[in-house]
Amino acid sequence: MKTILVPVDFSKPSENALQVAAQLAKKNNSKIVILHVVELAESLFGTDQFNVDNQEVMFFLKMAKKRFTKFLEKPYLEGVDVEDQVEIGPTSFMINKSVEENKVDLVIMGSVGASGLKEVLIGSNTEKIVRKSEVPVLVVKKEMKDFAINNVIFASNFELENLKPFEKAKEFAKQFDAKMKLLYVNLPGNQFYSTEEIREQMRAFLHKVEVPYAQENVMIYNDYTIELGVLNGAKDAKADLIAMPTHGRRGISHFFNGSIGEDVVNHSTLPVITFKIDK
Repeated sequence: MKTILVPVDFSKPSENALQVAAQLAKKNNSKIVILHVVELAESLFGTDQFNVDNQEVMFFLKMAKKRFTKFLEKPYLEGVDVEDQVEIGPTSFMINKSVEENKVDLVIMGSVGASGLKEVLIGSNTEKIVRKSEVPVLVVKKEMKDFAINNVIFASNFELENLKPFEKAKEFAKQFDAKMKLLYVNLPGNQFYSTEEIREQMRAFLHKVEVPYAQENVMIYNDYTIELGVLNGAKDAKADLIAMPTHGRRGISHFFNGSIGEDVVNHSTLPVITFKIDK
């Protein structure tokens, strides 16, 4: 974990993400790239939307940099290698561009979540990054002055394509000497499997990663949707962190498609870390 990216918008949630990033940076001797994106509507500036020579754009850019400087005056950043960036453009595009250019290993974002009509109308850059990011994304929901992780839930269908996300989740948990429990959500209808069928699937999966199957380390949770099963299962397991793979796409083409990862991120009160499945 050499480089951590934290997109900020000067809000409390993004400050919560930055505080967690500082703790991880100190733990791993990592660099933090702190990114603020000035996203200006094309209706205001026409084709010059992202032309930095535009006087109006320059004004907003200077204001953002001034506010950015004050925002970064945090005691928890002392002794941390920090690089601040202010960019102009679509937020999710600029975040993914920064990931590539800075060879980022982990993105940490803040989120408050939403529900109902508000969720549909507002949307979330955090959810877009969870769906599109090629690197792990850690989403923080509240202030965590002590980012202590003792119990991690890894939610999956335990097909072999999830092996790499599992290995990455295991390495992340290892940093905290945290225990990791494997969670399978069993659904009603034609997606229902017997307990023995699920156990056999999990045994085969763990055999591939050379991890012994232990009854106390696996959890089969019955629920009406995968999202509810992940959230309720994590609660029952007293987890501090939810880890899960995501395909990075929408639709119902896969058991763990992009939208499920977004829904869990949006509605969980726990931190959530997602790992992109290699295509």
